[in-house]
Amino acid sequence: MARVLKRAGKASLLSRVQISELFSRLRELNPKPVTELEYSTPFELLVAVTLSAQATDVGVNKATRRLFPVANTPQAILDLGEDGLKRYINTIGLYNAKAANVVAACRILVEKHNSVVPQTREELEALPGVGRKTANVVLNTAFGQPAMAVDTHIFRVANRTGLAPGKTVRAVEDKLVKVIPEEFLLDAHHWLILHGRYVCKARKPDCGGCVIADLCRYPDKTTAA
Repeated sequence: MARVLKRAGKASLLSRVQISELFSRLRELNPKPVTELEYSTPFELLVAVTLSAQATDVGVNKATRRLFPVANTPQAILDLGEDGLKRYINTIGLYNAKAANVVAACRILVEKHNSVVPQTREELEALPGVGRKTANVVLNTAFGQPAMAVDTHIFRVANRTGLAPGKTVRAVEDKLVKVIPEEFLLDAHHWLILHGRYVCKARKPDCGGCVIADLCRYPDKTTAA
């Protein structure tokens, strides 16, 4: 990551025309992108995203496929308790801390929000285990708000391409929200994360199979754009 940051600091930002072209191509490939986390309600999404910290979506989905049929409401998870919840999520990293946070968050949802997931950043971030990135995912994916959740994939893509170079996650988030045209902003999170996960990979980006390679400012492309 340090190498990417060093390179990205020298990269020029893409022009507005190039940014529109970049997202037009990503949209053409995937007109209706969705998260790879499996959920059916805002609460299930909140739990899944909380569990996904330092874990893969595949691993989280395996756990929630067992958990949600048994407990998929704040009260149901409170009834399970921490020990009961751990039995369903113990294949996920940091499951002890995550179980404690999820149960504590459920208690607040029941007592303060009538078991309904709030739709404001402030209320979401007041829940244990919910940081800015998790709140952004819920606001964007569950409630259709143009929030930008920057994970390691989006951070890498934003820096490599020159779309929104920055040394911190928050700096990249702020730049992305500023430079992405409004028509693309709602789905931009999903396009960028999927592009980083499957094409612009950390160790060996597939530049030869990249639809935006000619726009990208990354100097170490694996093949000529």
